[in-house]
Amino acid sequence: MRVVGSVTWNVPRALVAAMLTVVVVGVPTDVIDTGFFTRMTPVRWWEPGVVAAMAVLMFAWAGIEAAPRARSSNVRSVFGVVGSALAVGCPVCNKIAVSLLGVSGALSVWAPVQPILAGVSLLASAGAVMARWRGARCGVERCRRTEAETTVGDVVTEYPGSTGTRSTGSVVVREGGIGHARVG
Repeated sequence: MRVVGSVTWNVPRALVAAMLTVVVVGVPTDVIDTGFFTRMTPVRWWEPGVVAAMAVLMFAWAGIEAAPRARSSNVRSVFGVVGSALAVGCPVCNKIAVSLLGVSGALSVWAPVQPILAGVSLLASAGAVMARWRGARCGVERCRRTEAETTVGDVVTEYPGSTGTRSTGSVVVREGGIGHARVG
């Protein structure tokens, strides 16, 4: 365990997660040529980069020690890994795409969508890393925003800048400061 700033890192777990990501995403899609799988179409120029970026993101996500309440980023990270595997996979080797679209449809419809899916997957994983980082920085306590950080339309459970007394409901921030309390 290492502490960087206010965040604790589990480096061995992060290394295992990165290696597993490379194996789970790179080997079955034959981006990493192992002889276990055969690819019908050549590896495109951007696919190794997606595998590498996903490994880096999963290294960061798994390495950050999350606060007990900050486990909501799990879904985003799983979507990121599964989405990236679908994105870098051979379009003709994808049985679902071939059964729905045929071989020519997989090449003409699914293949152009794959880079977009790769981008969405990387963004989802980056969001998971940011959520975990923020949760780790805040610890078990909820992150409190100051009045300067609160924007119009935010719903807060405490009056920013108050002495810490809780309101009976939530407060909606309006133009010019705190607005009306909603009970509920």
